[in-house]
Amino acid sequence: MISGGCLCGGVRYRISGELAPIQLCHCQQCRKAQGTPFASNIPLLRSQFELLSGAELLKAYASSAGKERVFCSHCGSPLYSQRSSAPEAIRLRAGSLDQALTVRPAFHAYTASAANWWPIDDALPQYPQGAPPEPEA
Repeated sequence: MISGGCLCGGVRYRISGELAPIQLCHCQQCRKAQGTPFASNIPLLRSQFELLSGAELLKAYASSAGKERVFCSHCGSPLYSQRSSAPEAIRLRAGSLDQALTVRPAFHAYTASAANWWPIDDALPQYPQGAPPEPEA
């Protein structure tokens, strides 16, 4: 089991099963929501995510039509995002995990919106206007 939570410790969760590779999103919304040059997201099935404590602290912000960003209302830590069009899935913020990870970043998404002060200087694939299609389950 992999565990994680927010900065204040009020929200705790655990993840079951294998983790997908990390997706790095450079869109302006992710940059503003994270306060960093990109968001590091891990797509999960909602059934892999078990909230252990802090349900009363979770707040959701509708950042765009059909998309919510979920965070701890006490410390402000971003935890995951969810889309109404894919209720079975969430995008977990990799930085909220406790353990060292064996998965690594797979690609950079929305690089046309990337911060001009953070160079993307690795060999990962870059997608200027989005992300590659997700494989069928």
